[in-house]
Amino acid sequence: MIKLGNFFFHYRNGLFPLAYALLFVPSPPLLNDYRAAAIAGLLIAATGQLIRAVTVGLDYIVRGGRDRQVYADRLVVRGLFAHCRNPLYVGNYLLLLGVGLASNSLLFFCVAIPFFSLVYWAIIAAEENFLRNKFGSEFDDYCKRVNRLLPRLTGLPETFSSMRFNWRRLITAEYGSAYIWMAAIILVQFKNLWLRGQIQNSQFLVLLLCLLLGMVTVAYAIARYLKKSGALQTNAPATS
Repeated sequence: MIKLGNFFFHYRNGLFPLAYALLFVPSPPLLNDYRAAAIAGLLIAATGQLIRAVTVGLDYIVRGGRDRQVYADRLVVRGLFAHCRNPLYVGNYLLLLGVGLASNSLLFFCVAIPFFSLVYWAIIAAEENFLRNKFGSEFDDYCKRVNRLLPRLTGLPETFSSMRFNWRRLITAEYGSAYIWMAAIILVQFKNLWLRGQIQNSQFLVLLLCLLLGMVTVAYAIARYLKKSGALQTNAPATS
């Protein structure tokens, strides 16, 4: 599993888009009402983004890899990492579930979700092996206190009140991934309308979707400009 995790970690930037492409492949519906699927998916994805946002904003983790290899320069145990060892991956998985549900694609749920489940489980195993080898008993003690995936809710108010939230780091680190999942949810609604032959009869909805896509695209462009211009100076590395 560790070797498989290192493989997925190294090649994930190439493998993940192939799985994401299944969102737009015609498929039997997951639910009869694609609108209900879209709303439920949006709520789940927003929850995943919230978890990622709180994680990044409180205490960042240098575990995004170096030269596409698992890497960490310190053991992060504060912020949400005091409540869950892998909050970023929990957030990622909820984002995938949400976008998959919003797409209403049975194919995505039967193929991509199991694939990502294997990928994240293997990557977590590889990362934990690296951390255990590097930090030894310090990491073992951390594992005894904190669950791998299920967040411990006790003490959350104290965590929030004792730490400063870094909004600049959040925007710098998350604007790209946030844009991708929001744009994906909007685009799969176009797909669902097209598959049902409802494009012509849903002009208001199409206009609304176009407006939303334009808004998130403008927000992405502004965030990217602020980052590139140095207005959001931060030393945050890439996220997992």
